[in-house]
Amino acid sequence: MDAGQLRGMDNAALKKQVDDLQHEMFNLRFQRAAGQVANFNRVKQVRRDIARVQTILRERARQEAQPK
Repeated sequence: MDAGQLRGMDNAALKKQVDDLQHEMFNLRFQRAAGQVANFNRVKQVRRDIARVQTILRERARQEAQPK
């Protein structure tokens, strides 16, 4: 998922996306601990997607907080 697609989404959709990604990361951590992860790159990809979405949410929050 690239930042351009994410910037087109509204805040509610982004928060839902973060929740979904965090749930997936939770499952991947358990799979990794049990040695059942088929794709180790997915852990890295999900972690970066979470950071990307949170960055966009933070940018929007800072823009709204700035006095005009």
